[in-house]
Amino acid sequence: MFDTMTLTKIVGGFCGAFLIFLLGGFAAEFIYHEAKSHDGEHHQAYTIDTGADESAEEVVEVAFADVYAVADAGAGERLWRQCQACHKLEDGANGTGPYLLGIVGRDIGVVDGYSYSGDMAGHGDVWSPENLNAFLENPKGYIAGTKMSYKGMPKVEDRANLIAYLDSIAN
Repeated sequence: MFDTMTLTKIVGGFCGAFLIFLLGGFAAEFIYHEAKSHDGEHHQAYTIDTGADESAEEVVEVAFADVYAVADAGAGERLWRQCQACHKLEDGANGTGPYLLGIVGRDIGVVDGYSYSGDMAGHGDVWSPENLNAFLENPKGYIAGTKMSYKGMPKVEDRANLIAYLDSIAN
């Protein structure tokens, strides 16, 4: 039943089918390829106007001071839970990070009993709400040598709420 000739026909049939699919793919790519112009760029053959503007929507940058003015300390308390793993709110109780009681208005890198990185200790500024906002957005971008491994808080509203909470517990 299965002799050499039958096996040769079966293999030939599979090779022929593969060749037809391969040539069909090349032909389709040749027919429907994206044309190159003389400047080497790809251009669309035609454009259908849908009435929509192709430019991206402008992102309106809201000033931090405006967001901070209406910040919700209660929402900031819920955000504080992320920070509790490394920071404490008791005076002098340092954890992996320094304690944050009274952080708003405090000099950067001056908590007693905590070993700051050289860049943080030598920063020489004050933790104003604006500085805290910039630090919480991107800690390593604000102070390159910080030991804080947190990647940052992307939403300005969340940062403002957290800073409002930290400011409210100091009073």
